[in-house]
Amino acid sequence: MNIYFELFLVFFKIGLFTFGGGYAMLPMLEKEIVEKKSWATEEDLMKFFAIGQVTPGVIAVNTATFIGYYKKGVLGGIVSTLGVISPSLLIISIIANILNNFSEILIVQNALNGIRIAVCILMCSSIFKLLKGSVNDLVGGCIFIFAFILSYFTNISTVVLVFVFAIFGLIIYLNKFETEFKK
Repeated sequence: MNIYFELFLVFFKIGLFTFGGGYAMLPMLEKEIVEKKSWATEEDLMKFFAIGQVTPGVIAVNTATFIGYYKKGVLGGIVSTLGVISPSLLIISIIANILNNFSEILIVQNALNGIRIAVCILMCSSIFKLLKGSVNDLVGGCIFIFAFILSYFTNISTVVLVFVFAIFGLIIYLNKFETEFKK
């Protein structure tokens, strides 16, 4: 099978069955990209996902683009991006054409409530996996706790927090590396 067609199909499937954005897609990415296709390691996937979070745009699209680029360059990134966004475009187009008051239909409201619960579970699972892979020492644990407290209990923009803690982590780990290097 053509690799570009395969990239499109994998990301089309991920886009089709991922409700709730980037965090909800992480388990599917792991299964498809790491386990089934072996296109990247779990460590690579976490790096792509982290970069996808801090770059402007939608996490799902950014991550698909990075993985496609990693696998087959610019064209791979474009094909993967088209694959992940196509289901949403198709579904929204169909819904917009068929139903005028979609959100007011009781069965649709109930279905969306069920989907929200499932998305929360998927997001919690992804958060715990990211936490387990990212917080591996006391410094990382302290950064996590402090960032969590600031993001949850203050109105500080999460964008500002990401940049501040990225710089803070960089300084700490460069200092740690320099200290170990001098030994």
